[in-house]
Amino acid sequence: MFDSIGWGEIVVLGLAALFIFGPERLPHLAKDAATGLKKLRSAITGVREQMNESLGDDLGELRDLDLRKYHPRTFIRSQLFEDEDDKPVVRPAAAAMPVARPRDSATPPPFDPDAT
Repeated sequence: MFDSIGWGEIVVLGLAALFIFGPERLPHLAKDAATGLKKLRSAITGVREQMNESLGDDLGELRDLDLRKYHPRTFIRSQLFEDEDDKPVVRPAAAAMPVARPRDSATPPPFDPDAT
């Protein structure tokens, strides 16, 4: 839990809490924080146990699920434009790049250089 926080930072946070809350209220706040963490930990453990119990063997399949195919744009495109028999068209990376065409002097630039 404290992988990125060292002992020096914990001491500084403890001293700051001591100055902010005072020595009278700090033990009660620490006790309440510990109780809250215990409740949170037990709730997370309960949720994990319920997931394992209800999903069982299907949990491994869900971990390997590719969620990119459920992106709204991809999902709608696959539902509207792809038949069940058709495979999606995979274009090579070179074909996806636009081809630059040479411009002659009569063709205006795509933007006004004086506007910027």
